Amino acid sequence: MRFLAALFLCFLILACNEEVVIKPEAKLRLDYPQASYSTVQLDCPYSFKINTNATLNTAAGCNVDVEYPSMRATVYLTYQSVKNNNIDSLLYDAQKLTYDHTIKANSILEQPRVDSINNVYGMFYMIDGNAATQSQFYVTDSVNHFITGSVYFKAKPNFDSIYPAVVYLREDIRRIMETIKWK
Repeated sequence: MRFLAALFLCFLILACNEEVVIKPEAKLRLDYPQASYSTVQLDCPYSFKINTNATLNTAAGCNVDVEYPSMRATVYLTYQSVKNNNIDSLLYDAQKLTYDHTIKANSILEQPRVDSINNVYGMFYMIDGNAATQSQFYVTDSVNHFITGSVYFKAKPNFDSIYPAVVYLREDIRRIMETIKWK
């Protein structure tokens, strides 16, 4: 029995002499395909370009859902016509919808969109944190057309986990905003 105890003690002493190796911090790596865009022609008073990796589903009226199945995400586009000079209430509703997320958001960054050549004006909101949506926007011509858009994931909002997809989709939203044309 003493022999086994001495042998165990020798192994224990020899095992403690190894250097401790600190492993680098692991990071999630998600690679998405290079984006290419094609113009969507709808039976609506607007057109735009979407990522060819997305699928387009038309909803009621001229509302459109741009789905990204590999990311389990959807960009919801809602079209409203400006009637009876209600642009102020449409702008208020779009901004309120964004700032309702301040409870869970760490920050909300605004990026204005001004395209006087195509008569497209709007705002792009980048919402950082565990909010329900990470990006929202609106565009308008201030007279006839108004479109709002927002991104939602089919997952619990954990900003750290979905961040690569958020960055990818923000670029697609910018492309949608840049390519909207009124008919």
